[in-house]
Amino acid sequence: MGAAKPVKKSKPLIRKSTLIAWSFILPNFIGFATFTLVPVVWSFVLAFMEWNAFTTPQFVGMDNFSRLLRDDSVHIALRNTVNYTVGTVPLTLVASLGLALLLNNAVRGMGFFRTAIFFPFITSLVAVAFVWMMLFHPTLGPINSFLREIGIENPPRWLASVDWAMPALIITSVWRFMGYYMVIYLAGLQSIPNSLYEAAEIDGASAWRRFVSVTLPMLRPTTFFIVIMLTINSFRVFDLVQIMTNGGPGRATTVLVHQLYIAAFVRLEFGYASAIALVLFFIIITITIVQFLLGKKHALDG
Repeated sequence: MGAAKPVKKSKPLIRKSTLIAWSFILPNFIGFATFTLVPVVWSFVLAFMEWNAFTTPQFVGMDNFSRLLRDDSVHIALRNTVNYTVGTVPLTLVASLGLALLLNNAVRGMGFFRTAIFFPFITSLVAVAFVWMMLFHPTLGPINSFLREIGIENPPRWLASVDWAMPALIITSVWRFMGYYMVIYLAGLQSIPNSLYEAAEIDGASAWRRFVSVTLPMLRPTTFFIVIMLTINSFRVFDLVQIMTNGGPGRATTVLVHQLYIAAFVRLEFGYASAIALVLFFIIITITIVQFLLGKKHALDG
């Protein structure tokens, strides 16, 4: 008995199926094109123009980028962004992994602790920022009160200090985001087969050896994803800086996106702000590509 011949669909049926598919896709695509695609393309074009929103855009070629290379404020903002990223990414990574390891065990109240640690991520950033501003208050804040109690006579002035404002932002950021990445690490830990740990235990591997030889290698894809997300989000940081320090004191916490905001909405230099945005875009793309290449190399070596 021969195989059944495939049923050919008629052209009206194919056309109807296509129209139904487009009816699902089109609303979302229109929204994406209107609020994302068109503004992104326009910002690319605007990077080569001079425009203050009240005059006709004037094409200036590479003038915005030449000015950007000479702008000391942009250089400081880039350095601050790198410092924030270098401080935030590894600390958040270690904190989230440590919490995931602690809460991956069946302990009493595990659900409560997981929820409590994740809660700051879904809390309003404005509320989080104001709470930490009170905690970091130089004279009335509980952090400095505790430091005085343990014998530190002159504790840091935190957000009022040029040297300590950035560490204060990093601490706040780590506290807010470690719960989210802890959940991702928990998912990665629970996907590791128990047979690997049992085999390592039979071979006489200690708890540390099992962590180094089993847990970390198996979590490599999860760690790779988290590092990329943390890096991208660190270079895009704005709201925390705007609320807690407004880029100060001085320019100690001015980051690239905050500098972009000042150029666009304070000085109304939308062309120059678009040039900063374009440079930031290529920085993030470059870092992401490098991380992917390094991750691929490690995967091949493994």
